[in-house]
Amino acid sequence: MTEDTCLITVINEERIAQARAQMPEEHLLIELAETFKLLGDPTRVKILQALAITELCVCDLAALLEMTSSAISHQLRLLRARGIVRFRKAGKVVYYNLDDSHVQTLVEVSLRHAAEC
Repeated sequence: MTEDTCLITVINEERIAQARAQMPEEHLLIELAETFKLLGDPTRVKILQALAITELCVCDLAALLEMTSSAISHQLRLLRARGIVRFRKAGKVVYYNLDDSHVQTLVEVSLRHAAEC
């Protein structure tokens, strides 16, 4: 038996009720899980880290990550579909940014956590 396993079965109804009352709706938990799954790819994490620093176009990201523009575009499409990045057009150039401050915070906090582990 490991130390992180209960040695006896005790159900604390009060704590269960508290947790149940504060749990988000199921569809939000599924959305969160899908977002974390999307962020589980090193290339997408690198893209997000770069965009947390400054807005970049596909060509900039491709040069930075030493990948093809096509590969970067594919990853950006996935991130855009989940509302993690957004784009703006300036003439013929499309620039990408993190979608909002929540994504910025998620990237920053996750990076700090990884550095502490």
